[in-house]
Amino acid sequence: MATKRIVVDPITRIEGHLRVEAVVENGVITDAYSSGMMVRGLEIILRGRDPRDAWAFAQRACGVCTTIHALTSVRTVEDALGITVPKNAELIRNIMEAVLYVHDHVVHFYHLHALDWVDVVSALKADPGETSKIAQSISSWPKSSKGYFSDVRNRVQRFVDSGQLGIFANGYWGHKQMKLPPEVNLLAVAHYLEALEWQKEIVKVHAIFGGKNPHPNYLVGGMPCSINLNEVNAINNERLNFVGRLIKEANLFVNQVYIPDLIAIAGFYKDWGAIGGGLENYLSYGDFPTRGYNQPAAFKYPRGIVLDRNLNEVHEVDSSDPQQIREYIKHSWYNYSVGDDEALHPWRGETELNYTGPKPPFEHLDVTQKYSWIKTPRWRDKPMEVGPLSRMLVAYASGVPEVKSLVNDTLKRLNVPVGALFSTLGRTAARGLESILAAQWMQEFYDDLITNIKAGDTATFTRDKWEPSTWPESCQGVGMSEAPRGALAHFIRINDGAIENYQMVVPTTWNASPRDPAGRMSAFEASLIGTPVADIDQPLEIIRTIHSFDPCLACSVHLYDPRGKHIHKIRVV
Repeated sequence: MATKRIVVDPITRIEGHLRVEAVVENGVITDAYSSGMMVRGLEIILRGRDPRDAWAFAQRACGVCTTIHALTSVRTVEDALGITVPKNAELIRNIMEAVLYVHDHVVHFYHLHALDWVDVVSALKADPGETSKIAQSISSWPKSSKGYFSDVRNRVQRFVDSGQLGIFANGYWGHKQMKLPPEVNLLAVAHYLEALEWQKEIVKVHAIFGGKNPHPNYLVGGMPCSINLNEVNAINNERLNFVGRLIKEANLFVNQVYIPDLIAIAGFYKDWGAIGGGLENYLSYGDFPTRGYNQPAAFKYPRGIVLDRNLNEVHEVDSSDPQQIREYIKHSWYNYSVGDDEALHPWRGETELNYTGPKPPFEHLDVTQKYSWIKTPRWRDKPMEVGPLSRMLVAYASGVPEVKSLVNDTLKRLNVPVGALFSTLGRTAARGLESILAAQWMQEFYDDLITNIKAGDTATFTRDKWEPSTWPESCQGVGMSEAPRGALAHFIRINDGAIENYQMVVPTTWNASPRDPAGRMSAFEASLIGTPVADIDQPLEIIRTIHSFDPCLACSVHLYDPRGKHIHKIRVV
């Protein structure tokens, strides 16, 4: 087979414009380039503003990752000013973050990633009775009758007969790498539709504690909600009971729908446990504080780094250390005052836009020059993968009991070795396992909140150091969290009560960034090397691996094309 260069643009289903160019030789990818094709400049927008307002702007990085950017932003300002929030505020923040995890992972699996593995059109050939038997053999979920699956099949048939597949359009239906039998495809399609309805409910938790969703409200110093069990306009008994019900429903959906589907589908794609591994370094900032944000040793997820896939050692990470986290722009459309070959710690970070790429339309990017709006972060000059897999690996290597048992049990159920974690399948599985943990922790945090309230503690905010008159003339801070997509950090420098510099290093910045000055690939590019491609006109394999990271370009590149240009095609030359 001749050498071909495939261009997939955009590769994401929802969140931003990610372009991938891959070189295919003899049916295998030998080189790859990842490019973020839009920019917004949030860091520029934030300059000169009140740092207490930063969260409201920062969370507009994305319409999906909203609450985690707000949380990280308030942590950043609190770190700079030395503010410790009340226990109730920490618990509410944890609940809202856990809700985001569960919501985000379910939506990713069914609506952004499952259709890389599930053939919707094949589901029309399914025997609803056989699908019912499969469903009842793997779960006690009540919607599993023959009549129910027959109705779903008829619903999809109407889409096809109308000539408009609607939400199921543009899939690679019939692709030779689609391996599920029709009955399992029908099961997955049914739950795709159910997940659309369920996800509308769980986010109501954000609306209760944060006033709305998306973009719920946050507050430097705590949370902007008052607790009064007998007050109509406060977090009262009725609202707390409603939150408790939603949490229980989330646990049921994760354990009776999402996880059984994940295990069933993964069983047909075990070969993907050896594809898409890419980098061998994994970073997690850790999250879900149980004794305050300043005590990472008590986080549910530990902070650390696994190097070279060595699960016997965890390295410490400190994002405030100027020698650890640094960003390059050698292949990114920015200028640095220190030169393009130098790296800057985010506290010294610069955001000076400098687009030097080709004018559209164009066939290829010149990857020997700058080719992306995404900067290139490194930890001690090493590329890192971030995300659910990284969190699970760092927690596993750190000996967290509930993570170790969950991972080992899942590997045993799938009958695959621990090495299968370092793969496309491993990333997808890790996201599901994390949903089990997040759903459990959500219940724990809720129970702790109720106990605290019953003990008479209703505080959700502290005014300590709230007024600018109490602030130092200049200070700096960093807020770290684990977004659903991975390690997230915001960095702020405050001078005379205003933001002097604000930088966001987000998960997809780590994963989707272009090469550094030494030519080292980041996670997306590295993960594609060695991937087989059965049909270069339908590069399903590329999409599977990149989607396994759940990329969010909206976050990582931070002005849309004023003409609203939207490219949606695949070119092979």
